[in-house]
Amino acid sequence: MDLILTLVSGIAWTVVYVEAIRVGLRDRTYAMPVAALALNFAWEATYSVRDVAVGISAQGVVNVVWAVADVAIIYTYLRFGRSELPEFVTRPLFATWSILVFGTGFAVQWMFLAHFGAHDASRYSAFLQNLLMSGLFIALYASRQGPLGQSLTIAVAKWLGTLAPTMLLGAMQDAPFILGLGILCSVFDLVYIGLLLRPRLARLRSLPAPSR
Repeated sequence: MDLILTLVSGIAWTVVYVEAIRVGLRDRTYAMPVAALALNFAWEATYSVRDVAVGISAQGVVNVVWAVADVAIIYTYLRFGRSELPEFVTRPLFATWSILVFGTGFAVQWMFLAHFGAHDASRYSAFLQNLLMSGLFIALYASRQGPLGQSLTIAVAKWLGTLAPTMLLGAMQDAPFILGLGILCSVFDLVYIGLLLRPRLARLRSLPAPSR
């Protein structure tokens, strides 16, 4: 069961990243909220280096793949992100802000690592930033007034990719803090899925009733 849940999480999050790259390039925007993207990239880069230094493992390889995918998503943010900001945000200001955000992402991960140690830091920071991402996706939908740069595939894959480790690390390994964070993630993820389903449900309601 542990292996199955680990594989579900790994595959689902890989789908999130691949779809985020595709949708970002298609819509000429970025498909992951930048604060969550910064924390994700910092987490995956940090633990990829640690895993490779200790020895090659399946999770270490996955972390490297995710980190490389994050670089592609970061490209979409740097390429298209400034166009969504007010005119007073010049290129130098946008670059400075981006450096601050991504630098903060690494600082936060390293503070977790220094305080909790690798085992707990990797779990606590992952679930906390996952909850932040869940809320920020809803905020992204609201700020863009619709699903620009988003997709139902991302939403569902994120939900499943978080639900699996919630069951594994929170429920099966009896970690109430992680279990609580995972449940909150699911609540927000399901709200986000509902938002993305609204146009489809509205279209279904507008279809004429079948004749008898």
